[in-house]
Amino acid sequence: MTLSVISPEEVRRDLIARREIALLDLREEDPFARAHPLFASQLPLSRLEVEILDRVPRQETKIVLYDDGEGLVTPAGERLAALGYTNVHALKGGLGGWRAAGYELFQDVNSYSKAFGELVEARRHTPSLPAQEVQARIDAKADQVILDARRFEEYAVMSIPGGVSTPGAELVLRARELAPDPATTIIVNCAGRTRSLIGAQSLVNAGLPNPVFALRNGTIGWTLAQQTLEHGQSRKFPDVREQTLSEARARARDVAYRAGVRRLDGQGLADLAKDQDRTLYRFDVRTPEEYAAGHPPGFRSAPGGQLVQETDVFAPVRGGRIVLADDLGPRADMTASWLAQLGWEVYVLDGGFDGALETGAWTSRLPALPSVETLSPRDLAQAIADEAVVVVDLAPSPRHRKAHVPGAWFAIRAQLPEALDKLPKDKAIVLTSPDGALAALAAPELEALTDRPIRVLAGGADGWIAAGRAVEAGLTRAANAPTDVYKRPYEGTDNAAEAMQAYLDWEFGLVDQLARDGTHGFYVI
Repeated sequence: MTLSVISPEEVRRDLIARREIALLDLREEDPFARAHPLFASQLPLSRLEVEILDRVPRQETKIVLYDDGEGLVTPAGERLAALGYTNVHALKGGLGGWRAAGYELFQDVNSYSKAFGELVEARRHTPSLPAQEVQARIDAKADQVILDARRFEEYAVMSIPGGVSTPGAELVLRARELAPDPATTIIVNCAGRTRSLIGAQSLVNAGLPNPVFALRNGTIGWTLAQQTLEHGQSRKFPDVREQTLSEARARARDVAYRAGVRRLDGQGLADLAKDQDRTLYRFDVRTPEEYAAGHPPGFRSAPGGQLVQETDVFAPVRGGRIVLADDLGPRADMTASWLAQLGWEVYVLDGGFDGALETGAWTSRLPALPSVETLSPRDLAQAIADEAVVVVDLAPSPRHRKAHVPGAWFAIRAQLPEALDKLPKDKAIVLTSPDGALAALAAPELEALTDRPIRVLAGGADGWIAAGRAVEAGLTRAANAPTDVYKRPYEGTDNAAEAMQAYLDWEFGLVDQLARDGTHGFYVI
């Protein structure tokens, strides 16, 4: 199929005018992280069908696709047309066209949220302390609490000594419970800079009486100072008493009001949902555990701190509307205050938890899957024992490294033609993915490339594990390079000092890059 072509200039005009547009980068995460427009969202061709329905929920949304010459745009357009999307275009010249137009290219992931965090610090002079001073305060047993604003899973990998997991949206709600004495110093950290800056500024904006500081440069700064991190910790924020909750509600409501956040009830939400000309995102900003226990129908789990950090992932349609839900209130108000400053039309839902609730973890919406021939875990185990098949795993590379069917090869769906050349010959191929959906989508594509029999593991790797079958770890058989994931300099425990310092230097330059780009429309209260 031939897509209509849209110039970089038109995309830029849409962004500045805040007209709805989803600028989608179809490459894998690693090349995306090396260069992309500020408001581009990475949605790889490999995972297009399993993510698009949630990330771009309105089929009439203006979608602009691009790659960097890899030939991903045409197949993506065909898949989107098959799913009913009617307003899909190609960016003229792809990434090279954006560059040739003289427009800014940004690095890393979640770039616009990180750039916003730097803008907040530049405008508000968010107070911070260097790692050495915080270590000295720990050694002196100073009256302080250290609150880790990342997801609990990140905190558990590595944390500042004595730190307590308090993800970003929980800070205003929980901080006074952890530091009831106004003289107690509160230090907020993350891995790098953004979430500690936004977290500390949240407490400052909310008017907490305590001294508040961000840990300058987070765990990266701590490591560069050659100070010791803790690993495997499980300290979590406590429940809040009614008095603490009442105070947090008043403080957060005031911040939301100053940021221009609007409020609506259930009927107001229903009215917004009737507007077929605007994208409407609905996010529950509480913890995943609270979400699973019961949430308003139609809302996706998006813990508030991560939603502000990863807005491009959760809400690729720039110019859409966002409604937030929180049964206690402060988490939605604080999250909304930041989204409003990021340029979003954002609402907080009053109520929403007094009617029938849905339960269970959030799961993505999937299109109808093709009919494919499957093998049960038992039959696949026998076929592996007989050396009759080659197993190809389409899971994200971190998931493959953690656990996969023994003997499976790692491959990237959009790169299956190249993968075929590396796989053992003359055997049937069995595709697998975490829940089997991606494997089912890829099976017809692989059948078009080879005469070898293609099968799909029923239930995917999840079904294999549920059947009690053994798994293997590592990435020892790679039919494609694992470019599906960009290695963040702040992730894990084995990062080079040079890479961490380069990451910080990049963040320090983001405010100037925002000014050169000129499309952001951010403001800081």
